[in-house]
Amino acid sequence: MSVEGVISELGLEKHIEGGYYRRTFCSSRKMGAGSKQAMASSIYYLLTQDNPVGHFHKNKSDILHFYHGDGVIRYHLITERGEYTQVEMGRDLKQGQQLQLLVESGTWKASELVAGNFGLISEVVIPEFRFEDMTLATFDQLKPWKDKVANLSRLIR
Repeated sequence: MSVEGVISELGLEKHIEGGYYRRTFCSSRKMGAGSKQAMASSIYYLLTQDNPVGHFHKNKSDILHFYHGDGVIRYHLITERGEYTQVEMGRDLKQGQQLQLLVESGTWKASELVAGNFGLISEVVIPEFRFEDMTLATFDQLKPWKDKVANLSRLIR
C-alpha cells in the first residue's frame, strides 16, 4: 500500500511533534474519583520519507509502542537520569530491532524513519495522552547531549 493509502485508510492527520496520527481508543475509566483523565488511550503513529522525524518531546505518561511495519524507526531516548540510548523498531530481531518499546514518563524521546517508505506503530499511553501533558524540547534543554545524539538539531522542532 502507498503512503497516501495508509494515511487515507487510517484517517491520519499531522501531529505537532512530526509524523501523522489518529487516536483510536480512549478508556471510559478515569484515573480516580473526580478525575477527568482516562486510564489509557491509544493512537496510530506514522513516519514517512516526507515527514520522517518525530521531534524530541517528553510526556507525563508511560507509553508502550507496538511496531506494525514497513520501515525501521530509530528512537533516541534520554531518561530523567540523563542516560542516552537508541532503540530501533523493526522486524529484524536478529539485528536487535524490537517489536515493542516502553518509554517511561519523563523520558525525552525522538523518532526517525531510517529505512523504508514509512514506519507505522501504535502507542498505548497510560494514563491517557493529553497535549497539555507533552513538552516539546528546545535545543538548550538537550544541549548537554549534543555530542551523543547525531544531528541533534534536526530532531528538535
